Amino acid sequence: MSTSSIRPAVISSVTPNSIAAEIGFEPGDQLVSINGQRPRDLIDYQFLCADESLALEVLDAQGQIHQIELEKDYDEDLGLAFESALFDGLIQCNNRCPFCFIDQQPPDKRETLYLKDDDYRLSFLYGSYLTLTNLPPKEWERIAQLRLSPLYVSIHATEPDVRRRLLKNPRAGEILSHLQWFQDNRLQIHAQVVVCPTINDGAHLERTLQDLAQFHSGDLPTVVSVAVVPVGLTRFRPAEDELTPVSRGQAQAVISQVQPLQEKFRQQLGSTFAWLADEWFLIAGQDLPPESHYETYPQIGNGVGSIRQFLRQFEAAATVLPAEVSPPRRLTWVVGNAVEQAFQPILEQLNQVNGLDLKMAALRSDYWGQSITVTGLLTGQDILTSLQGQDLGSGVLLPTLMLKQSDSRRLAESFFLDDMSVAELSSQLHRPIWPIEDTQALIQACIGSLVVS
Repeated sequence: MSTSSIRPAVISSVTPNSIAAEIGFEPGDQLVSINGQRPRDLIDYQFLCADESLALEVLDAQGQIHQIELEKDYDEDLGLAFESALFDGLIQCNNRCPFCFIDQQPPDKRETLYLKDDDYRLSFLYGSYLTLTNLPPKEWERIAQLRLSPLYVSIHATEPDVRRRLLKNPRAGEILSHLQWFQDNRLQIHAQVVVCPTINDGAHLERTLQDLAQFHSGDLPTVVSVAVVPVGLTRFRPAEDELTPVSRGQAQAVISQVQPLQEKFRQQLGSTFAWLADEWFLIAGQDLPPESHYETYPQIGNGVGSIRQFLRQFEAAATVLPAEVSPPRRLTWVVGNAVEQAFQPILEQLNQVNGLDLKMAALRSDYWGQSITVTGLLTGQDILTSLQGQDLGSGVLLPTLMLKQSDSRRLAESFFLDDMSVAELSSQLHRPIWPIEDTQALIQACIGSLVVS
């Protein structure tokens, strides 16, 4: 990587009372180098800042260069946050997966919606999934040198021909040798398999899970866990693709196929190892597994156990529910219709509080053309179309996972996946919108002083 492609890291915020605050760093300042080295990304920054003696080159907002030397404790954080975790640009995807959500969006939306992330650094930092098809030798060497583990890898199929068909990339067939590289270097991954009916299901799915299980052995398993996820399709997908949505019967078949394998893995590996995403059970119309099934929730980011975890967290937080609230208030809680039945116990318990009238608006996404919709895919247009003209009470409770920008302090500036802003939705519904980040926020919004009648 040439240093000419590495841009200074733009500072977005400074932690109060931190080393950086004491020095006088301000948002908009740019970090150019640390001890003579230009950091490529947040990983480099964290590694270089671990030293006790630092020489920083900083470009301030007025264009002045400053040389700053400081002493600190080893691993003590400077207190800087940056506009981006990548200072040399995003490593983009070179695959053409027909199920790629980026390609299933309408045109003419904000540019960031069309960036195809396949960057191992974001995988390490934030748990995003990558395919390993676009890494030159120097990047593999960096992963090994910096011990960037675990990474999150989209497998989809271990049979070379099937994976090449899914990713539309000749390099996709090298996945088993890539997994062997991780094993040889004692590095770990979490895997995902997006199941596309008639392509990588059935015998192909069993082969994939059995192959991956071979890498779950020893004191440091290479493949720590696998998430089995149903393909998600929208009405904007290319007309020529070969994919079909997962039907109720197909979901039931996948559950029936994977559950015996899970029992086998528990006996042989001491772990369920391969988990089914909650969506399978919602599509199939079946009960979710018990909370104990999910062990340490290693695939929570893939929606594996997220409903059970939410219910458990609510149960713990609900111990603070009062007998009544005053003044009385009526509220509307927006969720995807996929979780409507699962969240009924929460709704019923909250409505036992005297003076609280909480209505659940469980919506489908006509925008994406989905009859069963998870909460995170609801758009502003879906909510507006469904709720406009209805009695919404004092306001709307909105899960922030629907939003690109989920900072509750900047909620009005946040956008849904269809580019509608929260401020625009609030204006058209003629009601305030309050962010719901977790169960505690849900309860606080229902019983706290945030809401007035």
